[in-house]
Amino acid sequence: MNQTRRRNAVLLFVAPRRHLFAVIGDTGIHERVSDAFWGRISEALQTDFRTGDLTAGLLRAVETIGDSLAEHFPPDPLGENELPDRVELER
Repeated sequence: MNQTRRRNAVLLFVAPRRHLFAVIGDTGIHERVSDAFWGRISEALQTDFRTGDLTAGLLRAVETIGDSLAEHFPPDPLGENELPDRVELER
């Protein structure tokens, strides 16, 4: 995820059976939104997950993150997807 031109990728990883999640922003987006932004995303996800509303919580997190990305990094007019839509593990 650290191979985008503007270093603005975000990984939202969820392991529901283990009751774990991680929200990780690359340096480009992190420099623009601060630790408080990620804290708000994490707190909202925790609240939603604790009440059993995983789907709604994820949708809200993706929407909030997407809004911030669109504000700071307007979409590429060519619609280029710099990263694959699947998880790739480096070995």
